[in-house]
Amino acid sequence: MSFKSIVRELKEMKDGIGSISRRGEVEGRHWRNRTRTHIAPDVVPFDPNQQGQWANIPPELLLDIVRRVEESETSFPARTAVVFCASVCKSWREVTKEIVKTPEECGRLTFPISLKQPGPRESPIHCFIKRDRANSVYRLYFGLTPSEDESDKLLLAAKRIRRATSTDFVISLVSDDFSRASSTSNFLGTKFTIYDNQLPSDAAIQHRGRLSRRFSTKQVSPTVSACNYSIATVSYELNVLRTRGPRRMHCAMHSIPFSSIQEGGSAPTPTSFPQYFDEKSSPALVPRAKKPSVNSSSTVSVPSREPLVLKNKAPRWHEQLQCWCLNFKGRVTVASVKNFQLVAAVDPSHNIPAAVQETTILQFGKIGKDIFTMDYCYPLSAFQAFAICLSSFDTKPACE
Repeated sequence: MSFKSIVRELKEMKDGIGSISRRGEVEGRHWRNRTRTHIAPDVVPFDPNQQGQWANIPPELLLDIVRRVEESETSFPARTAVVFCASVCKSWREVTKEIVKTPEECGRLTFPISLKQPGPRESPIHCFIKRDRANSVYRLYFGLTPSEDESDKLLLAAKRIRRATSTDFVISLVSDDFSRASSTSNFLGTKFTIYDNQLPSDAAIQHRGRLSRRFSTKQVSPTVSACNYSIATVSYELNVLRTRGPRRMHCAMHSIPFSSIQEGGSAPTPTSFPQYFDEKSSPALVPRAKKPSVNSSSTVSVPSREPLVLKNKAPRWHEQLQCWCLNFKGRVTVASVKNFQLVAAVDPSHNIPAAVQETTILQFGKIGKDIFTMDYCYPLSAFQAFAICLSSFDTKPACE
């Protein structure tokens, strides 16, 4: 049996499991509507955790199959076959998780958790953003440019919500579910705070201060943690009427230590999403002596340590074109005030090699109407890079 036929059969089996589940729900409602005098047939309930016949494959053969599928399917949509392998049963899932490396190691995005892991060190991951002006929605896709058949892989989606004194950007894994704010700006649009509901893997919880009333229980499910961790701050320098040239921005990445770009350093790499829990059972929400408020959530910051600070690369003035220019290496084709490149802000005392200082960690720019490219690499993750780019879309009265 060829590998393509194996993948096709796995997909069919996965679709079959979904149909079995839906049929079971329909039949369950049917029998609950009947009176108790009727005798129901003995139906064995479907167990989603059952191993099935595919679990009996010898471990050596299973390891070889999954490894070959992972090596052959390097980009979407073909790489979905790797996800199918992890969906077969528990043993397949464990083997697939063991074989699939992080984006930093292999330069590929596979599972949703890859969006929270640092990008590759050598070459950036290429993505693009589509802006939906009518609905104030921004969608991040994987790939160099949009495809003609619109079969691009959706990575993240965000919705802009304007308030009286601020603007919120809500980031989600799906394009139609926006329930938690991930980025909040101030009134002038010069400072953005990026939040995450997942604490970095090597950090301990510290309270920032009083409880934040940013979410109510009507917006957040009672079984979901209402904790928000401040992981980064994006600041734009005041530049009224652009008298000081293009925008100047600084990003303080509180969740990424400066040591990550030093020799032998590493960035926090989560391996799974946080388990959801009840607010009352969370020690991070409020001190034990206090009772949690019904409409409050806790804003938590990561420990105080020297964070990685990013700054935009200074453009040069082009005399012939009479404009500011940056070398985007062909990834940006339209002039825009939103275009930028971020590099590490390094003090001379840190003794960081010049090559590391000049490495573009994140670049963002316009290539068409409502279409922008986003290329990022280590130590940023796709989620962090996307949140930083979203800040460029907001109106900035004090910077323009």
